Amino acid sequence: MKVSFTLPALMDFTALPKNQQKIITRMIGRLMENPKPKDKGGYGIPLGNKGGNNLTGLLEGKLRGEGLRIIYRLDENEAMEIMAVGVREDEKIYDIVAKRL
Repeated sequence: MKVSFTLPALMDFTALPKNQQKIITRMIGRLMENPKPKDKGGYGIPLGNKGGNNLTGLLEGKLRGEGLRIIYRLDENEAMEIMAVGVREDEKIYDIVAKRL
């Protein structure tokens, strides 16, 4: 499975502390096992409308205990393109992703 980061998402990732980078890396590995939406047997959570932002077509992987999220989309070959990585912070990540679209 192919995974790519958008440049802003890569910058998000490198700005995180090393321990959170390790957690995100493990999360990406798990998502790579089956990045499809949960309703299709995968691990991704479809976003739709979040906080007034239309994020239809994007998926989310999250680790609630850590408050970390990965927002991504699948291309026609089901390769993951990571759009944003970060800490939840009261749904701020959804506003960030909406601006990047």
